[in-house]
Amino acid sequence: MTVSPGVVAPVPSRESARRARWQDYLALTKPRIIELLLVTTVPVMFAAAGGSVAIDTLIATVLGGALAAGGANALNCALDHDIDAHMQRTAHRATATGLVSPSRAAAFGGALALTSVVLLAWAVNLLSAALAAAAVLAYVGGYTMLLKRRTPSNIVWGGIAGCFPVLIGWSAVTGSLSWAAIALFLVVFFWTPPHYWPLSIKYREDYANASVPMLGAVAEAPVVCARIINYTWATVVCSVAYGVLAGAGLVYGLTALVAGTWFLWEAYRLQRNLEPSQSAMRLFHVSISYLTVLFLAVGFDPFFG
Repeated sequence: MTVSPGVVAPVPSRESARRARWQDYLALTKPRIIELLLVTTVPVMFAAAGGSVAIDTLIATVLGGALAAGGANALNCALDHDIDAHMQRTAHRATATGLVSPSRAAAFGGALALTSVVLLAWAVNLLSAALAAAAVLAYVGGYTMLLKRRTPSNIVWGGIAGCFPVLIGWSAVTGSLSWAAIALFLVVFFWTPPHYWPLSIKYREDYANASVPMLGAVAEAPVVCARIINYTWATVVCSVAYGVLAGAGLVYGLTALVAGTWFLWEAYRLQRNLEPSQSAMRLFHVSISYLTVLFLAVGFDPFFG
């Protein structure tokens, strides 16, 4: 802001400073990622229940899952503050700019994660709490600390953390797991690389500058596109397997068929494109729509069965 000579710049009020600080901490939880994770949690609860879900169980599971995901994301920001500062896509994060210190972000993330486990153990069940703890450990320890900076397969195995909300939602209702739940777990597992690898194609220079060996930054586009297609096929196959194992009805079956065909079409379209870096974000956004539509069908199907 430009200030004319002789004019005193306005000093931010204490209230506005607090609001800005609160927004900085909230951003560390990556709310958009939390929204996507909840899209895979809530419908699964309705599917596992075969219809309606007790409202108290639903609220506790959603809140506990959101706290677990937010805590893991904040811990990720704390640990990755050094490389985030070198990437255009993440340079605005409060831990990268210095607005929030890594130690404070870590304390914040740890508190959220611990609260989620306690809440789920008290209000839902011990299995769901244990799965939430495993998800945090997988994302923070497995992906962020062990894999992300060491191997191009980082998002393949590190993405397992994002599959746990499916199991948490299922176990919250049934108190156990099933092969149908495992099939949905695998849907998210195989979906994760086709979701993130287009992002690494688009921002390959970012990842290269930060020395993060994301596949799109270390391999040629044709190689990345071929692997995206393989994982997309595996995603669609697992979505069909869920329909068989869960005895899903016509609503889910048709949705899985149409959405899966769309997802595959876009994956092949990226491969055919002469400039994948310019169209990679299309597949990235399509992958989000695919997962959302598929899991909405998972949740609605019992009501039409």
